[in-house]
Amino acid sequence: MQIAQHPNPQAKSILLLHGTGASTHSWRHLMPLLRDHYTVIAIDFPGHGFTAMPQDSDVATLFSIQGMAAGVAELLAQMQFKPDIVVGHSAGAAVACMLTLDGHLKPQRLVSLNGALLPLDGVAGQVFSPLAKVLTKAPWMPELFSWQAARASVLNKLLEGTGSKLDTEGTQLYRTLISNPSHAQAALHMMAHWDLHTFWERLRTLQDPLTLIVGSQDWIVPPSVAYRVAESLPHLRSQDIISLPNLGHLAHEEQAQWVADVICPMS
Repeated sequence: MQIAQHPNPQAKSILLLHGTGASTHSWRHLMPLLRDHYTVIAIDFPGHGFTAMPQDSDVATLFSIQGMAAGVAELLAQMQFKPDIVVGHSAGAAVACMLTLDGHLKPQRLVSLNGALLPLDGVAGQVFSPLAKVLTKAPWMPELFSWQAARASVLNKLLEGTGSKLDTEGTQLYRTLISNPSHAQAALHMMAHWDLHTFWERLRTLQDPLTLIVGSQDWIVPPSVAYRVAESLPHLRSQDIISLPNLGHLAHEEQAQWVADVICPMS
């Protein structure tokens, strides 16, 4: 967890939720831009970053979208922290929405940053989650995945596949994360227990203000996802979708100022 406390105790607050396989490190450029106006908290999901893997008996619950939302809500309750804005990147956007759908939070605004809010299309949608479930059953898989993914050539391919161009620091941080078998195991479990079909039916009932930020070059979650979501939510307006040109899935790590300007126009 990372906390940037605004000197004014009355300042509004922002909660940042990262995506699958990432951690609070992904907000390293954005947090300094937001903390001049807000108190900002960024947390790691179970097993990600600096957190430990849950017990096997808790995995199925804690790694579901509803389970993750409930876990985040419990942590925030312990901290007595009620964010005014919740920002979720990729899978974190689904958790952000579920926090309000399940009544855990009532923020003034939700922000989806390249949000993974719809089931995968085609064959990928039919095999992705079942394959992840199979991989989590092999105890040696996290070690093998981490060993392979930490290789420069493999890691570069994975990052290129996001459509984003990271600096040397960003690449090294992902190498550190991905070379940790526990972190890799958490990412696999998150993918295995992610039921976006059920979530999509719930999302259609969302009434909260939602801003959809999309990187025009996102190759992981194509911009069309945001437009399909907007079409299903009548209360959204055209200005609630913000396209960031020439940025990929990790847009907030490429051009944090652009993202900050959407979240907090005065920044």
